[in-house]
Amino acid sequence: MKLIVAIIRPEKVAAVRSALREALDEGDNYRITIQAVEGHGRQGGVTEYFRGREVRTELVHKMQLMIAVNDRYVEPTIEAILGAARGEGKAAGDGKIFVLPLEECVRIRTGERGGAAI
Repeated sequence: MKLIVAIIRPEKVAAVRSALREALDEGDNYRITIQAVEGHGRQGGVTEYFRGREVRTELVHKMQLMIAVNDRYVEPTIEAILGAARGEGKAAGDGKIFVLPLEECVRIRTGERGGAAI
């Protein structure tokens, strides 16, 4: 089992969710949590305007997707995210994907454990 953490542009969430639905069967293949986050990488901050004044922010608004998958679905998940989240010019700020080992998954309702609990 793996936990895939993807940091993407907010406007790409719908496209990524659609790509995941096409690539994976939600019935037993993955579970997803999405939350708003702030951070920076190579993109750095952004310049915004507030009440007519230029304001430089150090952190950029992004969306973090946490996707739990069984091992055989790791590559299809990565490919779906890459295809949907990448910008036209492959620009800095398109995001990152991290793949982490997921030691255990427990379904609270049934007590089921492991890959079957995903």
